[in-house]
Amino acid sequence: MTFPEYLSLDYDDGRGQSAADYPALEDKLGKAVEVTRTALEQYRDPAVMWTGGKDSTLVLYFVREVAEEHGHDVPPVVFIDHYQHFDEVEAFVERWAEEWDLDLVVARNDDPAFERHTPGEDVPVDSLTEANRRELARADHEGETFRFEADSLGGNHLLKTVALNEVVAEHGFDGIFSGVRWDEQEARADETFFSPRHDSEKYPPHDRVHSILQFDERALWDAMWYYVVPDAVEGWPEGHVPRTDDDMPEGVTADDVPVGPKYFEGFRSLGTEEGSAKSDDAPAWLQDLDGTTERQGRAQDKEDLMARLRDLGYM
Repeated sequence: MTFPEYLSLDYDDGRGQSAADYPALEDKLGKAVEVTRTALEQYRDPAVMWTGGKDSTLVLYFVREVAEEHGHDVPPVVFIDHYQHFDEVEAFVERWAEEWDLDLVVARNDDPAFERHTPGEDVPVDSLTEANRRELARADHEGETFRFEADSLGGNHLLKTVALNEVVAEHGFDGIFSGVRWDEQEARADETFFSPRHDSEKYPPHDRVHSILQFDERALWDAMWYYVVPDAVEGWPEGHVPRTDDDMPEGVTADDVPVGPKYFEGFRSLGTEEGSAKSDDAPAWLQDLDGTTERQGRAQDKEDLMARLRDLGYM
């Protein structure tokens, strides 16, 4: 069967739109539920990309809620291990995967050469597998060594995109839920809710499902504190938004809420440990979300290369 013969989707849904076309939080929530329900009904083998970050956690929330309401199984959840995560992020993923009884699939590029090096070191290209050498060539990498880190073009491609493509091929996933937003980056501003990735020369044919395209950063945090957290923590006071990691209801700690600890510390966007920095000392949701840039704490080299990364199959 030629992908996607068994699907009936509007691949133009969302084209030409922006977050402003969904002005109220209820509008954004309603669209997320609609997209999620359609995806769970149509894809035979979907999966959820989950980084442990705020965006993909919100995507996962909608998937779990819609699946429960409409009698679908919660799809497997894919975590890409790019070797440079914050320890707190990995612990957060493991904690909530167990709490929510998720089928957690870890995707990793297990080139044997990586076992002989630590992140940040230069790896001889000729020590990589033939498949990874071909992938580096696709990313226009030049030189006899490759920097073992995920914030460059070649590194991001090998450690994230190649790992994702391998797990998609191995499991036969046909629809991948991803936490992409229109306002997050210029390279993502033209995305649609159902985004085809059907060029078999680039990646295993599949679709990306972008159920939270219509959210901006402020709406995302509103959804987190008014919906995601109250549904996860019994008795959460209505409307309570903590000002610190200690500002919790009685008997509740920050570990009890599905919000990554780095956001309490002032990070607004999480990438690699080396490539991410705090934006401010205040928790992410209390910062100036309108007057400052969300990804200003991220390694800029990779941000500047985003269009090329996406052409290679990155999220």
